[in-house]
Amino acid sequence: MTTDKRPDDGEQKLEHLEAAVNHLHESIESQRIAVGAAKGILFSLIETLGALIGDPDLPEHARSGYEALRDKARDLRGSLDKH
Repeated sequence: MTTDKRPDDGEQKLEHLEAAVNHLHESIESQRIAVGAAKGILFSLIETLGALIGDPDLPEHARSGYEALRDKARDLRGSLDKH
Protein backbone atom coordinates (compact mmCIF):
# COMPACT_ATOMS: atom_id res chain seq x y z
CA MET A 1 0.00 0.00 0.00
CA THR A 2 1.43 3.39 -0.99
CA THR A 3 0.59 6.78 0.39
CA ASP A 4 -0.29 9.45 -2.10
CA LYS A 5 1.89 12.52 -1.52
CA ARG A 6 0.20 14.61 -4.21
CA PRO A 7 -1.82 17.62 -3.05
CA ASP A 8 -5.57 17.29 -3.32
CA ASP A 9 -7.49 18.96 -6.12
CA GLY A 10 -8.29 22.06 -4.06
CA GLU A 11 -4.64 22.62 -3.19
CA GLN A 12 -3.65 22.17 -6.82
CA LYS A 13 -6.24 24.72 -7.95
CA LEU A 14 -4.93 27.24 -5.45
CA GLU A 15 -1.33 26.59 -6.48
CA HIS A 16 -2.18 26.97 -10.17
CA LEU A 17 -4.11 30.20 -9.61
CA GLU A 18 -1.30 31.56 -7.46
CA ALA A 19 1.22 30.67 -10.16
CA ALA A 20 -0.95 32.51 -12.70
CA VAL A 21 -1.11 35.67 -10.56
CA ASN A 22 2.64 35.52 -9.90
CA HIS A 23 3.44 34.99 -13.58
CA LEU A 24 1.21 37.88 -14.54
CA HIS A 25 2.89 40.10 -11.95
CA GLU A 26 6.32 39.20 -13.32
CA SER A 27 5.14 39.84 -16.88
CA ILE A 28 3.81 43.26 -15.92
CA GLU A 29 7.00 44.19 -14.07
CA SER A 30 9.15 43.21 -17.04
CA GLN A 31 6.71 44.83 -19.50
CA ARG A 32 6.27 41.59 -21.45
CA ILE A 33 2.49 42.04 -21.51
CA ALA A 34 0.29 44.95 -22.55
CA VAL A 35 -1.53 46.72 -19.72
CA GLY A 36 -4.93 46.11 -21.35
CA ALA A 37 -4.27 42.40 -21.70
CA ALA A 38 -3.08 42.17 -18.09
CA LYS A 39 -6.24 43.94 -16.90
CA GLY A 40 -8.40 41.44 -18.81
CA ILE A 41 -6.58 38.45 -17.38
CA LEU A 42 -6.75 39.89 -13.87
CA PHE A 43 -10.48 40.50 -14.27
CA SER A 44 -10.97 36.83 -15.17
CA LEU A 45 -8.78 35.63 -12.30
CA ILE A 46 -10.60 37.81 -9.78
CA GLU A 47 -14.01 36.63 -11.03
CA THR A 48 -12.89 32.99 -10.88
CA LEU A 49 -11.56 33.41 -7.35
CA GLY A 50 -14.81 35.10 -6.33
CA ALA A 51 -16.81 32.16 -7.64
CA LEU A 52 -14.61 29.70 -5.75
CA ILE A 53 -14.88 31.74 -2.54
CA GLY A 54 -18.67 31.74 -2.88
CA ASP A 55 -18.85 27.93 -2.88
CA PRO A 56 -20.64 26.96 0.36
CA ASP A 57 -18.87 23.57 0.42
CA LEU A 58 -15.40 25.13 0.35
CA PRO A 59 -13.44 24.42 3.56
CA GLU A 60 -12.57 27.54 5.57
CA HIS A 61 -8.79 27.06 5.23
CA ALA A 62 -9.14 26.93 1.45
CA ARG A 63 -11.47 29.93 1.46
CA SER A 64 -8.88 32.03 3.30
CA GLY A 65 -6.22 31.03 0.76
CA TYR A 66 -8.45 32.03 -2.16
CA GLU A 67 -9.38 35.31 -0.42
CA ALA A 68 -5.71 36.19 0.10
CA LEU A 69 -4.97 35.44 -3.53
CA ARG A 70 -7.97 37.51 -4.68
CA ASP A 71 -6.69 40.42 -2.58
CA LYS A 72 -3.26 40.06 -4.17
CA ALA A 73 -4.81 40.10 -7.65
CA ARG A 74 -6.92 43.15 -6.76
CA ASP A 75 -3.82 44.98 -5.54
CA LEU A 76 -2.09 44.16 -8.80
CA ARG A 77 -5.11 45.43 -10.74
CA GLY A 78 -5.05 48.61 -8.65
CA SER A 79 -1.44 49.23 -9.61
CA LEU A 80 -2.38 48.77 -13.28
CA ASP A 81 -5.26 51.23 -13.00
CA LYS A 82 -2.66 53.95 -12.42
CA HIS A 83 -1.29 53.38 -15.95
